[in-house]
Amino acid sequence: METVEMNSVSLKRPRSEDDVANADEIKRQKILEKSKAGNDSGQSIETVTEQPEDTKSEIIPNEESEEQEEEELEDSDEDGDPESFADMMKHGLTESDVGITKFVSSHTGFSGILKERYSDFVVHEIGKDGRVSHLDDFSVPVDDEDPSEETFTVLSDEDKQRLEELQLFKNKETSVAIEVIEDTKEKRTIIHQAVKSLFPGLETKTEDRDGKKYIIAYHAAGKKALANPRKHSWPKSRGSYCHFVLYKENKDTMDAINVLSKFLRVKPNIFSYMGTKDKRAITVQEIAVLRITAQRLAHLNKCLMNFKLGNFSYKNHPLKLGELQGNHFTVVLRNITGTDDQIEQAMHSLREIGFINYYGMQRFGTTAVPTYQIGRAILQNNWNEVMDLILKPRPGAEKGYLVKCREEWAKTKDPAAALKKLPVKRCVEGQLLRGLLKYGMKNIISAFGIIPRNNRLMYIHSYQSYVWNNMVSKRIEEYGLRAVPGDLILKGATAVHIEEGDVDNYTIHDVVMPLPGFDVIYPKHKIGEAYKEMLVADNLDINNMRHKIRDYSLSGAYRKIIIRPQNVNWEVVAYDDPKIPLFTTDLDKLEGKPLPVLPTDGKFRALKMEFSLPPSTYATMAIREVLKMDTSIKNQTKLNTTWLR
Repeated sequence: METVEMNSVSLKRPRSEDDVANADEIKRQKILEKSKAGNDSGQSIETVTEQPEDTKSEIIPNEESEEQEEEELEDSDEDGDPESFADMMKHGLTESDVGITKFVSSHTGFSGILKERYSDFVVHEIGKDGRVSHLDDFSVPVDDEDPSEETFTVLSDEDKQRLEELQLFKNKETSVAIEVIEDTKEKRTIIHQAVKSLFPGLETKTEDRDGKKYIIAYHAAGKKALANPRKHSWPKSRGSYCHFVLYKENKDTMDAINVLSKFLRVKPNIFSYMGTKDKRAITVQEIAVLRITAQRLAHLNKCLMNFKLGNFSYKNHPLKLGELQGNHFTVVLRNITGTDDQIEQAMHSLREIGFINYYGMQRFGTTAVPTYQIGRAILQNNWNEVMDLILKPRPGAEKGYLVKCREEWAKTKDPAAALKKLPVKRCVEGQLLRGLLKYGMKNIISAFGIIPRNNRLMYIHSYQSYVWNNMVSKRIEEYGLRAVPGDLILKGATAVHIEEGDVDNYTIHDVVMPLPGFDVIYPKHKIGEAYKEMLVADNLDINNMRHKIRDYSLSGAYRKIIIRPQNVNWEVVAYDDPKIPLFTTDLDKLEGKPLPVLPTDGKFRALKMEFSLPPSTYATMAIREVLKMDTSIKNQTKLNTTWLR
C-alpha cells in the first residue's frame, strides 16, 4: 500500500492547480453530508505514518544502472521552512474527508506530540504462536559446515567489485581470475568458499597460468543462477531457511530487505516476512531467508547502519504474509497538556471500550489527489480518469522532479517527454508513463497493468476503506455503541444478521461491517441502504461489484467496528530534554545502556503507553481516541509546525 512519510515530502508547489471538484464528487458529498461531523478540537499532535502490518508491498523491478541514483533522489529531502510546508498541506486531506468523524469515549481531549523522535514509537511483532519478537541474542548457531571467518576478508575490495559485476552480468567478461598470493591448498580452499558463499550463482576452479595459481570464477547456470541460491552447497541436515529477528530504525520493511539483498548479493524475493512495519519508528520483526547462513547474516551487523540482526535459527519453512497475531506498540506522547484525571479517563476508556477501527489517514495518501479517487475511477472503468488523476498537476507538497514531470504531461500529453523529466522511474507515475510509451495512449488498461499488482490493488482497497469509514461513522451516529437488530456479527467466517430476540446476546464489540464487494451481505437497517446510496452517488452498482478485469473485482470482507487493545499500560513521566530517550530499546539492553535518568519535576510531561493490536488495525486511530483530535497531516501541520524546524 502507499504510505507517504512527512519527513520525505519536498516543498515545491506545482505551478498549475486543479481544485475543481467534479459533479460526481458534489453529488456524493450531498448524500453523505449528514455523516460528516466536523472536529473542532484545538489539540495538536504530529502525525503517524503507519502501514497495516499485514499489507505486502511489492518490490518494483528496476534497471540496475538506475538504482543508486534513484535511491539517492528518493531519500533526499528538499529544503523548505515549516510555514511553507503547512501552507502547502492546505490541499491535503483531513479526517472528515475520509469519513473519520466519531469518537467512542466521553473524556475531554488533550494535546501531545507523537513521533517527535522516531524512537518514541516502537513496534514489536507478535507471531502466530503469541510470542512477541525481541532482539536479545547476537550469537550464531554452531555449525561445522560454516566457512571460517577468513572467508569474509580473504577477497580484496577490487576482487569483490569485479566478482559482483560478473555475477550481475554488468560487463562482457565471462570469468574473473583471482591470483592466489602465498599459494597453499588451505588458502585456495578459503578463496573457493568465499566466492561461492558471497556470490551465489558463481562457480570456481583452479588454473595454472605462467607458473602462478589462479582461482577462476564463472557463471554456473546463466542468469537464473542468481535468483536460485546454490542448492548443492547447503547441508541436508540444516533447515533450508534461516529465521532471524530484524531490528531496524527509521526504515520500512521493504527498504530494509532491499538493503540486505544488496549486501548479500541475492534477489530480494528469497526473503519472507509476516507483515510490513512503519518507517518512522523502531520496529522488531521476524524475517526468513532461503539458504543464507546465520554466520553470513551476522557478519552484516558490522557494516549496516540502523539495522541489527540476531536470534538466528534454521527452520524448514518460510514465513507467510498475515500469519502474525498482531503487533505490540510502545508509544511516547511528549509535551502532553492533559491533567492526571483526563489521562486516566482516556486510558481506562481505551482499555475497557477501545476505539473505532477506522482505516488511518495513511491509507488514503497525503496529496490533493487521494488514492480512493483513483480506486473509484478504476471500479467505474473510467481509464482516462485513472490516467489523469495519477499524472495531472496537483497542488501540495511533492518532490520537485514530480512537479516538473506533471507540468510536462499537462503541456504535451507526451509520455516520452514527461518521462525525461523523471529521474526516478520506479514511482507509479514513471511506471504508468513507461506503460503508455509501450502500449500507446489508446491502451491505458495495459499501460496501467505495468504497475505492480499490489500497488494497483492499493487504489481499489483505498476506495473500499473510504466507504467503510463513512458507513461506520454513520452507523455509530445512528445507533450508538450498542448492538441493534439488523447489525452483522461473524459466526466462524460467516456473517449473519442479529435478530430482534438475540440482540441482548451481543455487544458493540461483536459487530462487524462489510467492505463492499460481491461476496458480502449488508446490514438490515438504515446503514444497508446508506451503502447503496453512497455507491450510486459514485456511479457504482452495489449488486454488481465484479469488474471485467478480474483483478479489480471486489469480493469484499468484514471488519470489526470497535477494537479493544490488549495489554494496555501507561505511565506519565517528567523530563527536561526533548532529545532524551524515555525508555530503553532491545538494542540498548543488548549494549548495556542504562535506563534514562529522569527528573521528578521536569519542564515537560510525557505519556508512555503500551498496547497490543491485531493485524490491519491502525495505532494512530487508538492514539486519536486518547487525544481526541484529528491525526491528518493537513490538520497537524496547521496546528504544529515547529517539529519541522
